[in-house]
Amino acid sequence: MANYYDIDDILSQEEVVSVIFQKTAGGVGIDPSSETDSVEVGSKVELPFWLAHELQLRQAVSMNVPACFNQKTRLEIQADSACVDLRSRSPYFYEFGCKIAPLVADRTIGALLLSAFKSRYKEVLTKAHTAAYPAASKHLTILTKEETHCEILFYFHIYAYLLFS
Repeated sequence: MANYYDIDDILSQEEVVSVIFQKTAGGVGIDPSSETDSVEVGSKVELPFWLAHELQLRQAVSMNVPACFNQKTRLEIQADSACVDLRSRSPYFYEFGCKIAPLVADRTIGALLLSAFKSRYKEVLTKAHTAAYPAASKHLTILTKEETHCEILFYFHIYAYLLFS
């Protein structure tokens, strides 16, 4: 855990990831409706990223690509990235993507993150300059936490420039 005291880092590690158990795990009680407290080899389970990552380091599970990076999301980002509601898919889309990219079999997540951020950042800057406040607040609802921080910083810089110039 690189940023132990960073609340955004903690929350980004709470994202749910689908894993497949490679080893039997006894006494874990993951599924309360199950009659046993063990997970068999080949079982598919949804776990928070922080736990899935630790289990993968111990070679107990293999991680699947999360749904927020699926083909549908990729096609929507390619079509019009500015209109895609990334926040509903993962509030920490970029940070989570950077953490999961080296751990899953899909090696194109990094390129997806880069192209999405570049095209959406241009849109954030454009709307920050031109949009009236009600339109800007509607636009904020589809931004990820990282993008929201960028936009707020940009507004602050514009305000400071106007105030002190």
